[in-house]
Amino acid sequence: MSPNTATGALVLFSGGQDSSVCLAWALERYERVETVGFDYGQRHSIEMDARQAVRREVAARFPQWADRLGEDHVLDIRSFGQVAQSALTADRAIEMTERGLPSTFVPGRNLVFLIYAAALADRRGVDALVGGMCETDFSGYPDCRRDTLDAQQNALNLGMDRNFRVETPLMWLTKAQTWALAKTLGGEDLVQLIIEESHTCYQGERGVLHAWGHGCGTCPACELRAKGYVEWDAAGREALPKEAPAQ
Repeated sequence: MSPNTATGALVLFSGGQDSSVCLAWALERYERVETVGFDYGQRHSIEMDARQAVRREVAARFPQWADRLGEDHVLDIRSFGQVAQSALTADRAIEMTERGLPSTFVPGRNLVFLIYAAALADRRGVDALVGGMCETDFSGYPDCRRDTLDAQQNALNLGMDRNFRVETPLMWLTKAQTWALAKTLGGEDLVQLIIEESHTCYQGERGVLHAWGHGCGTCPACELRAKGYVEWDAAGREALPKEAPAQ
């Protein structure tokens, strides 16, 4: 696909499976791709190290993308994590709450991420904000829904007098299809990079390397990742068709 020369992209990049696939997706489409990560006091802070490992290996293994991979930005928003405490920021059990939401839900996290990302993008001259939000195969977080993100996109554009696009390439994909998209973008090399270097586990476990990557294997994030991998592997490890929806 011909890269988009009109604008750059800013990827909300945690170093997890989904944001790593989104990074590759953006590098295929934009001449300049920057990344932004957020330190909000998350218990699985190992993801901050994984971010750098994924970026380093993407540049090393995919020379066609290396020149497009721009600056990385890390924003300290730990005060937000203190306000919006959850099982991701405090020593609490991972379980369903009385609201019917998992205790890992950080209220408004994606909304806050997008506000900070848009402010940064404004100063960096970037129009596309790329995130790994998904409502097809996810943990039930209301700020992952496309309706929520459409509303946030409208608010950002009104409030900043810009024309930002919040792009969500995984929105309508299952986790198995996310693995397939990784193969479409970078072949088995990208799949292996994501297995070896990305981090999804809420417990921050990096000791054991499973077929699907590092993790405890029992938290919701590991279960989703492993289930998707098993389904994709059992179906023959096919790539996602090129004409599959990107948004």
